[in-house]
Amino acid sequence: MVKHQPLQVYERQLCLSCITGVYGCRWKRYQRSHDDTTKWELLWSLILLFTFCLLLVWFYFWWEAHNDYNEFNWSLYNHSGEWSDGTVPILATTAAGFTYITFLMVLALCHVALGQQLNLHWLHKIGVVAALLTTIVGVISVNQTWRQEWDVIPISLQATGPFLHIGALAAVTALSWIVAGQVARAEKLMFQVVVVLLYLGVLMGLYVMPLYITSPCIMDPSNLKPRPDVIGHHGAAMIAPENTFWSFQQSLQMNVTGLEADVAISVDGVPFLMHDLTLRRTTNVDKVFPDRQMEEAAFFNWTDLQQLNAGEWFFKDDPFRTAYTLSQREENKIRAQKVCSLDQLLNLASSHNTSVVFSLRRPPPQHPCYDTWINDTLDAVLQSGIPQNLVMWTPDEDRAQVRQLAPGLIQTSVVKQTPRRLQQSGISRLLLRYNQASTSEIRNFSETHINLTLYTVNEPWLYSVLWCSGVPSVSSEAPHILRKVPYPIWLMRPNEYCLMWVFADLLSLAAVTGIFIFQKYRTSGMRSYNPEQIMLSASVRTSTRDVNVMKEKLIFSEVRDGAEEELYGDSSYDYYNSQGISQ
Repeated sequence: MVKHQPLQVYERQLCLSCITGVYGCRWKRYQRSHDDTTKWELLWSLILLFTFCLLLVWFYFWWEAHNDYNEFNWSLYNHSGEWSDGTVPILATTAAGFTYITFLMVLALCHVALGQQLNLHWLHKIGVVAALLTTIVGVISVNQTWRQEWDVIPISLQATGPFLHIGALAAVTALSWIVAGQVARAEKLMFQVVVVLLYLGVLMGLYVMPLYITSPCIMDPSNLKPRPDVIGHHGAAMIAPENTFWSFQQSLQMNVTGLEADVAISVDGVPFLMHDLTLRRTTNVDKVFPDRQMEEAAFFNWTDLQQLNAGEWFFKDDPFRTAYTLSQREENKIRAQKVCSLDQLLNLASSHNTSVVFSLRRPPPQHPCYDTWINDTLDAVLQSGIPQNLVMWTPDEDRAQVRQLAPGLIQTSVVKQTPRRLQQSGISRLLLRYNQASTSEIRNFSETHINLTLYTVNEPWLYSVLWCSGVPSVSSEAPHILRKVPYPIWLMRPNEYCLMWVFADLLSLAAVTGIFIFQKYRTSGMRSYNPEQIMLSASVRTSTRDVNVMKEKLIFSEVRDGAEEELYGDSSYDYYNSQGISQ
């Protein structure tokens, strides 16, 4: 005789299967669990969270460091001797790693929200460790070779801080849905208290964070200084080969107020424009003088230098990925460029009544001009006929002698000093990297009438921050971009920012309170919902419902006449009686 037990029916949970399957390779129902997560898996969850935070900072760093990508690539060139865009693989791996870790974080939060036990698959654990170690190695490498670039994070936060705060507040507010659900379903009072305190601590920290957010762009617009002047750093180096005559011509068309160049001295005493120690990167010296390509540029005479092409490399390396934007006429002009002399630059600046600032590199000790490099350069300046008040003189060597021979030159320092010391040295201008002067120092220099110029400023957000800080001038490789910034990207009155801050906090507080109340009401008086709860009563299911019959138990027994009553009276078979087993 065959006895049938009612069918046990399970609902389909495709979404849950995907979440647990992708995260922990638990695709089957019997592989999942609602038990508490083990301590080992909690440790992996913390490692995942730490990796996510570290990658978030790393990704933000490289996003904001876009202003200095060329500087980074030039640094790599000095170490390897070959030019390449090292930012491409870094950005690709960072974006891939950040996307992957963010995806795992979302899956982990879904596990928590659904009450599932966290169980990260071992392949994902390897991926998390690989992402963590790769990021740590990258951080150490940047710290050793490009440490000054870390300053871009606090500087950029002056532009993005108020908006990142709103985004973080919205994210933590949304997280309250998961936190409130966990607290409402938890049975242990200690767990509830710890979770609530941790969450409220983070939330309150975000509520008061604007007290520590400072930005020069939070100011009364009436106090905004005039638009900073733009000096062409190596000309318009983003759309033309650096330190070439065409590059400086292009920058003048962008309405720059000054030209900045790097100057070396040839073996026959002619000052010329060259940024690198050698000619390998920016000329075709490997083709014209293959045996001398590793020699320093200063050991070439001017005749030899004029045989080199200084434009074709721009299309070969495309350092700023802008070559495709140039017209055929511009391309032909660039390909015909030669090494530019200081005299050519000074004549160009004089004809446009534009100031010139240059960094002068002293020749090697074996060079015939090693002792006369200052006089040779000064003679070139004086013989060019350019008005002295258009030339900013930067070398500190023999400055007193230079002041006597050419008193009209604008004495400029490239070393950070106090305003008082600069005034005592007769220096009226200061040329610094943009991370070397804080907002308070910028204002201090302005009050003491020290004209400050910061380099290299290519991004509109950085230009806007420095504008709000009161910087009088900047040096840029992208004057064609900065000319399109007629006003700071954003400017907000302090009372407007305060109103935005208070409104966002109150809105967040109301949302969090409402979510906690709703979750408490939703779970009060009922057990937490199990999405895979077994439905033991098949009679309430209609045949038209989309169900999955997991198992039908068949019970075989020999039942004699009248034996059923005796069996059902036995307490050991109460289970079958309760399940309604019938003949």
